[in-house]
Amino acid sequence: MGLDGKKLGFIGTGKMGSSLIKGICDSGIIPSSHIYASDVFEASLKELHDNLHINVSTDNTDIIRDADIIVLAVKPQILKSVLSHIREEISSDKLVVSIAAGVKLEAIEDELKEGTRVVRVMPNIAATVAEAASAISTGRNASVDDADDVLAIFGSVGSSLIVPEHLMDAVTGLSGSGPAFIFPVIEAMADGGVFEGLDRNSAIVLAAQTVLGAAKMVLETNTHPGQLKDMVTSPGGTTIRGVHILEENGTRAAFMNAVIAASNRSKELGK
Repeated sequence: MGLDGKKLGFIGTGKMGSSLIKGICDSGIIPSSHIYASDVFEASLKELHDNLHINVSTDNTDIIRDADIIVLAVKPQILKSVLSHIREEISSDKLVVSIAAGVKLEAIEDELKEGTRVVRVMPNIAATVAEAASAISTGRNASVDDADDVLAIFGSVGSSLIVPEHLMDAVTGLSGSGPAFIFPVIEAMADGGVFEGLDRNSAIVLAAQTVLGAAKMVLETNTHPGQLKDMVTSPGGTTIRGVHILEENGTRAAFMNAVIAASNRSKELGK
């Protein structure tokens, strides 16, 4: 049966929550009439209602009452408080999905009634354009069907896969924070184009499309990135000169260290 007829609720409509709601609405996997959202900020709710025609409320209990699957899209620092307020409202037929970075399944389950089905997800902001990378871990009470439902929901806004929970901090550092590492790369590449005479708009389009195309080649050809790089770097040519500069400036180490630092911060948030 899958998601047929199921209703999806969001507690929290910040940047990530709003991005997911928009992406899911655009995908059509769940009709907007079956999507609910709550927040303390009425302006955010009004915008979502006006633009996407979803159901909104400032009361979290309305969302819990109406939805079958409840996505907790609040900041990690306030998740415990939110859970304590909704604990008694969560019945056994509800599936709880958390996207709070760094907060472990056990910590969430401990705040809810015994037997509550919980799934943890680390998506990223590219859900806005249906290109998110989302990793999913299931709690001790979640079923295979629950996992399939969550995979389907987050797969509608990009790619979704299941990982063991102990790898979730690595996921957070890599794909959760990753878009913020790539945006400056696109900007810097465009700056190089501008330096060489391109107008700003053309340079940004070319840089962004170059990154998009390279990523698509990795995903669709199933070829190692190093092999793809070698396909472009002809002996004594222009590309190998550029690659040499990147290596000389420690680009690989910088990206590795960025992912490691973000992962470590995720571990800190989970304590």
